[in-house]
Amino acid sequence: MAGLADSGSNPDVDLLYDINGLAKDAPGWFDRVMEYVGEYGLLLAIVLLVVWCWWSVRRRGDEDAASTVAALVWAPLAAGIAVLVNVPIRGFVERPRPFLDHQGLEVLVQGKTDYSFVSDHATIVMAMAVGLFVAHRRFGLVALVLALFGGFIRVYMGVHYPTDVVGGFALGTAVALLLSPLAMALLTPVVKAVERSPRVGWLVRARGRADGDDAVIPEARSERTSERDLAA
Repeated sequence: MAGLADSGSNPDVDLLYDINGLAKDAPGWFDRVMEYVGEYGLLLAIVLLVVWCWWSVRRRGDEDAASTVAALVWAPLAAGIAVLVNVPIRGFVERPRPFLDHQGLEVLVQGKTDYSFVSDHATIVMAMAVGLFVAHRRFGLVALVLALFGGFIRVYMGVHYPTDVVGGFALGTAVALLLSPLAMALLTPVVKAVERSPRVGWLVRARGRADGDDAVIPEARSERTSERDLAA
């Protein structure tokens, strides 16, 4: 794809310079923090949210724990599939990184030689955030906010145009949502089988919760047995 114009005739370039200009005005230590957060921090935070959600679901042991855990498994799988889908898109569009076509950008990460559209980072974080939202609304909303912030940081760092990020958001969302019914149909029976396993069932429900209320409150079982004996 041909480089975008340097003038103000292109809003994508205008927004790139406006957002990246914040990096020029910020102190060096702040840019280093943003660099780390944009490259690793936000992705790690969303992964930790998925793990936290899984831990919360298995401890609570609700009846729909298996379907929720299946949705949580789908979140990273959706991200991986979205990145694979992005490989031919990048090769077809062949859009250079913005700092190769435009002067005066504050580039916080050096060595980026691959194509710019679509942003892999934006694709991954949004696919995982949407997948988490499908599994659990509260955790998913937090992840969506983090994903949006991550997209902003990629432009702030000078390594992506705003439309690269928007394209990544769209791709990640499309893969996570459109393939979700098929993924759940395949993953839910597998997770339910794991739930019934005496060895690895704890991955879906905490020990003592897999067999329903009787397993959680053994005293209730004893009381019902005593009542039946008295009735006899």
